[in-house]
Amino acid sequence: MTLTLADIEAVARGAHAGQTDKAGRPYAEHLQAVAYGVAARGGDEDQIAAAWLHDAIEDEALTEDWLAEAPLTARTKNIVLALTKRPGEAPEAYAARILATPGAVLVKQSDLAHNANPARLAVLDEFTRARLTQKYARMRNLLGLPDEPATEEVGDEQDG
Repeated sequence: MTLTLADIEAVARGAHAGQTDKAGRPYAEHLQAVAYGVAARGGDEDQIAAAWLHDAIEDEALTEDWLAEAPLTARTKNIVLALTKRPGEAPEAYAARILATPGAVLVKQSDLAHNANPARLAVLDEFTRARLTQKYARMRNLLGLPDEPATEEVGDEQDG
């Protein structure tokens, strides 16, 4: 029996409890926005589950061993692994792995859209904002994604 989306959300929220994003907001808000963004873009349950878990291994909130043993679909696990950046990994290699993994591009698209949200970036210092804006644009380009309109992600509860 695989975990339900509600179970996966609870695991992700628990694993990232106490973590904040670069703007000082609870990290779970980002996970929720990415999951809602995946759903709004027509993603399926495997992709929504991966959205909740997309940063868990990279942020060391959960381990690869946990993921390997977790009652999740193989597709969800593959998407999470594809979205997990490796230390020293070139953006081109990271993008190639995402492109090669069925379902991963949509999750990364939602992640990039929320990360590049002008309301989120506005609270950062000018240098960090410029660096991240360039980083996200480069990844969208490597993935062949169009620029997203500058709007709030569905489910983003953060005040602008």
